[in-house]
Amino acid sequence: MACAAAGGAGGGGEQPAIGQNAKPAVTIRCETMPRFEHIRHKPPEILPTPRELIVACAAMRSHINLSHIVRTCGCFGIRRVIACGAARLHERIARDGAESVVLDVHRSLPPVLDRLKAEGYQLVGLEQTTNSERLFSFAFAARTVLVIGNERTGLEPDELARLDRVAEIPMAGMPHSLNAATSTAIAVYEYCRQHPAAAAGHAP
Repeated sequence: MACAAAGGAGGGGEQPAIGQNAKPAVTIRCETMPRFEHIRHKPPEILPTPRELIVACAAMRSHINLSHIVRTCGCFGIRRVIACGAARLHERIARDGAESVVLDVHRSLPPVLDRLKAEGYQLVGLEQTTNSERLFSFAFAARTVLVIGNERTGLEPDELARLDRVAEIPMAGMPHSLNAATSTAIAVYEYCRQHPAAAAGHAP
């Protein structure tokens, strides 16, 4: 809160009556400063080491969903997204993520999952399945591959068979599931909440 005094002789305040031994009146005017101000294009935090999460997507019906996923990964400092089929990005949707995220495109997902598991990654599907674990209490390993299914058919049996674990976002209403890009954003946020990789500073 910023305050300023106004009034007194020559200051526009009330003047004392003639012959009276009185001091000029002083008016205190206070202006409340806003607690929160919008910062447009705030510089991102600089992570001391890259996050180890990889997002691997089955062949998707919508390039828009894939573009949203790449944008989310760019914002959270995730540097690698795997896609399948005729994948491409809408740069107006992916924004800077199209430049900061490496998009690896493969014909199919199972062989890629096999290689990543051999490299020591834990394969975590984001899906509604038997024996899934609620995302609210899911503990992510640092070296995780988050496997995202097709928007309509989800993860295929040969993809599910390769998973180590499955995380599920509980639904409390209809429809039965979230959009693929929205689900991915929620799971990526939860991973980053558990593995914050304290930032060293801000980008210029």
